[in-house]
Amino acid sequence: MYLQNLQQDEIFVSNEMKSLKSLTQMESRRGLENAIISNGKIVNVVSNSYGHIPNQLFFRKAEEMLTDAQLNFHKRTINKNDRSFITDFIIDDKSQFTVKNDKDLILPMLRFKNSYDGSEKTSGHFGFYREVCSNGLHVSQAEIEFSIKHSRNNTDLIMPRLNNLFDKFLDNEFYTITKKFDKMKEFKIIDTQEFVKAVLDKTKLFRYECSDKNSDPSKKSREVIEILNHEALLLNEEPNLWLGYNAFNSVLHNVLKKSFGQQERLDKKLFDEVYAMA
Repeated sequence: MYLQNLQQDEIFVSNEMKSLKSLTQMESRRGLENAIISNGKIVNVVSNSYGHIPNQLFFRKAEEMLTDAQLNFHKRTINKNDRSFITDFIIDDKSQFTVKNDKDLILPMLRFKNSYDGSEKTSGHFGFYREVCSNGLHVSQAEIEFSIKHSRNNTDLIMPRLNNLFDKFLDNEFYTITKKFDKMKEFKIIDTQEFVKAVLDKTKLFRYECSDKNSDPSKKSREVIEILNHEALLLNEEPNLWLGYNAFNSVLHNVLKKSFGQQERLDKKLFDEVYAMA
């Protein structure tokens, strides 16, 4: 059900690199000779040596990797202000895993990122997709290495063969980390408010209290608690560390205004701190 309603933003927006002189009729200083234009807006100013990588090239090459590896997948695409973009390829095959509950399905996922404003490195990595909350989990360390060859007038992108990379990920990280998911599910949370406060004390993700004068949970804290309790009811189980981590993950990805890279780094920090409680 969730895989049929994945976010589908337009990521193939018009884009080009043009000289600033042609746009302004003025000379520009060395190192700032060109403008990156995305969907009719200047989003970056770069040097002559910069190799612009259009989404049309990058994401289509990435999709070819999965097709060549004969993997079945669903796509999710996200466009942030025509500046930074991701495509998640969620692998829908025999590699799925459930976290001690047939309703809590985890699928392997590959995320590819690109940006026109320089905010994100053109990159790819393995992760996990959880159907219950439609979130990506970025606790994997497995990066996808590919080479980008820049020349003065051309950018060539060379992708690796995915077959061996995917098999290696499944044999190592996928099953190693999903065992940690199971362990987290075994640890029940007695007091959800105290759990949320403890995690925020360690991660500083946002403030637990409403203010200096009001110690009640803030709006974001209440949202974490509500998601945690809702998922426990949905899955017919008691609140536990696994659901607690995912409640934070949901707020991180859907409420906090963070870049894709910041989300991934904070996701790993959240996971490590919550797993340490197990």
